Amino acid sequence: MKAFPQLTTDRLILRRVATEDIPAMVKYANNRQISENTLTPPYPYTIDDAVNWISFSIQGYRSGERYIFAIILQESNEFIGAIGLHVKQEHNKAEIGFWLGQPFWNRGIMSEALQAVMEYGFNTLHFNKLFANHFIENPASGKVLQKAGMIQEAVLKDEYRIKGKYRSVIQYRLTEAEYQQLR
Repeated sequence: MKAFPQLTTDRLILRRVATEDIPAMVKYANNRQISENTLTPPYPYTIDDAVNWISFSIQGYRSGERYIFAIILQESNEFIGAIGLHVKQEHNKAEIGFWLGQPFWNRGIMSEALQAVMEYGFNTLHFNKLFANHFIENPASGKVLQKAGMIQEAVLKDEYRIKGKYRSVIQYRLTEAEYQQLR
């Protein structure tokens, strides 16, 4: 198996998630707002949740289904969030998902991580399309996607049922041709 890729930006290192990330992962993911605005992290978020998620990430990479990157702040070498590509191989596309610890919001960090992952998805993995969803109640994620040049594609009404409540999302996309036009 090939080594997991590592991406770098001006302020970030994007690398595989690892057991040494667990303390920071629990610290930042154990946040009601993160849980309510993403599909998977529960609240409260425990060490067991982090261990299971790391295993999920590793298995996904081995199977070619997922590339989940830990977002590491270069200045402190601290885990502060995650961003991933969830591959739909039969359609040559991937869904982008992400979360970031609350102390790091509104600093352009997720936009920086997203740009690096999009470049990797198009230029290295050669996907034809990348897409991402955000809950309607979370416009901040939409702003991150728009800043990266993604285009609103659809409003998916009642797309997910979470804890007995239906949640709608806004979907964004960028095709490889659209990506090249941005560059």
